[in-house]
Amino acid sequence: MGQPEQHAEGAGPFTTRLTWQRAEGETVVWESRLARRRGVLSVRGPGDAAGRPSTAGPRALRRLRRLNAIASGAFVAGGALFAAGAAISQFGSGDPLLSASVYFAGGLFFNTGGYVSLLQVLNAPRHAPGGGALVTAGWRWWGYEPMRLDWLSTFVLFAGTLVFGVNLLDSFLRGLSVQQVNRLVWTPDMIGCVLFLISGHLAFAEICHRSLPCLRSRSLGWWVVAVNQFGSLLFMVSALAAFTRPATGSLLNTGIANWGTLTGAVCFSVGGVLQLFERP
Repeated sequence: MGQPEQHAEGAGPFTTRLTWQRAEGETVVWESRLARRRGVLSVRGPGDAAGRPSTAGPRALRRLRRLNAIASGAFVAGGALFAAGAAISQFGSGDPLLSASVYFAGGLFFNTGGYVSLLQVLNAPRHAPGGGALVTAGWRWWGYEPMRLDWLSTFVLFAGTLVFGVNLLDSFLRGLSVQQVNRLVWTPDMIGCVLFLISGHLAFAEICHRSLPCLRSRSLGWWVVAVNQFGSLLFMVSALAAFTRPATGSLLNTGIANWGTLTGAVCFSVGGVLQLFERP
């Protein structure tokens, strides 16, 4: 019996969807996000109008549910704390130490969500050669797989949360000059925002199987990515407005900085809630 015919799709050098035509007439479709989030691939028999799901084993599904619950909960909590920190800055007592403390607590949750998102990729079931069933390997705490688009997206996201951590730690420093504030607080904030936006773009490419974003309103995964990407854009607007003018020592626009952070953080909380349902 000959080898199954294989058709690959994706963005640039990255493969995000594989279709096998088996000799017996079945069509098997593996999609990166569906496999790692829901532990499923599609099998369509000859003459069938739609494919039927073929799921990974019980151990893999339990693993996916557990990791998804931790990641989504971390983003919900992190977004809520960031929103609270922005609200304190905008409407509260104006105590910078209080808002910095709340932001820092939120940053720890974002760190957790970013790392667990990476673990979801590393420990997701993989497709067997020739369109076989999904296979679950042993547990891994780390792996280097830069030619996998899902790994690259989540790694950049995790790196962004770590850079934000530098920004949040430096925000506790007092007596800084304007130049030091912009270098130690504002610059890491900007870098973190850029990394979040890059991660979101890569996540869109994984879902759309192409480099340019697409509209897939019936896909829950698409909505998770879209809401989070919108939150990243709002974070970027906030970061731009938080630049400290060298001449006056004041922010470009304090209101925009606070409201951008608040609304962007709410987006990440909403994205975390949606992600909770993107599970096996």
